[in-house]
Amino acid sequence: MTNEQMYLMLDGENLVCKAEGEIKLRIPFENVENIVCFSYLGCSPALMGKCVEKLIPINFMSPQGKFLAKVCGETKGNVFLRVEQIDCFRACGLQLAQNTMAAKFSNTRQVIRRTLHDNAELRDNQEIQKVLGILHDGIENVYRAETIEEVMGIEGYCAQNYFSIFNRLITNTKVPFSFEFRTKRPPLDPVNAILSFVYTLATNEFAAALETVGLDSYIGYCHALRSGRVSLACDMVEEIRCIVERFVITLLNLQIIGEKDFEKQISGAVWLNADGRKKVLSKWQEKKRTDLMHPYLKQKIPFGLLPYVQSNLLAKYIRGDIESYPPYLQK
Repeated sequence: MTNEQMYLMLDGENLVCKAEGEIKLRIPFENVENIVCFSYLGCSPALMGKCVEKLIPINFMSPQGKFLAKVCGETKGNVFLRVEQIDCFRACGLQLAQNTMAAKFSNTRQVIRRTLHDNAELRDNQEIQKVLGILHDGIENVYRAETIEEVMGIEGYCAQNYFSIFNRLITNTKVPFSFEFRTKRPPLDPVNAILSFVYTLATNEFAAALETVGLDSYIGYCHALRSGRVSLACDMVEEIRCIVERFVITLLNLQIIGEKDFEKQISGAVWLNADGRKKVLSKWQEKKRTDLMHPYLKQKIPFGLLPYVQSNLLAKYIRGDIESYPPYLQK
């Protein structure tokens, strides 16, 4: 729901979107799997109760795309799994962090290689080749790290170098804006605005998936614990940042998103406007319906199921059903 004046409510077995006293949209509830609300007006208690009953997460975000709160159903599983989660992360947190970041660096290299495959003129670019080398070394260096803090320091160095050449991956010369460096809170240019927006969507989807399989999304192994932050979802989304970044590059190179889809605040912050959010959400939903080959399961799954597959694999590892957690590797 991207209209800031929209109010969501329940009418029988239908989800109804209402604005200015008029019904704008009616959807059978059985067709709803996730709700992202960009309106301060919010939802009716009856709708929230129905979503809790059906284990459908509701994510409340500001009109600019900042995460505010989440409503979800009862956590599946039991307290013993969550106790095992804490014990596992204390004992094996370093190994999990190493594997996650090694997968992230490998996947990031794949994003760059995809652009080089499609653009022969960039293959001899020295800056890009240097970053590919840094990412390759990062994979080896994380396994030499002795603490999680050291792993995250290597991640920060690799990310800084990667984003230094990110603008070269936007190859359409007609794109009316450029990217210089990563800014998060708040994003200071359109490219950062889209990246932050889609990262938030992906993180919320992982948080919902983790809760569904019975894990505590607030207790992670890489990101430091912080009140209100879904640290484990932040950890696991590192594996699929490559997909988010490729998605954003495609939106820009195909000029699906343009200057008119953003608004700039007096503070300097840049946000997607209502039309921009609609475009990104529409394409993101299309992306979630595309199939990918899962490297561990050795079978095709819709991209939208990837957070649930990875969350299930992590739960299996914590329970001792598999020897190690297999992070997602882009092929």
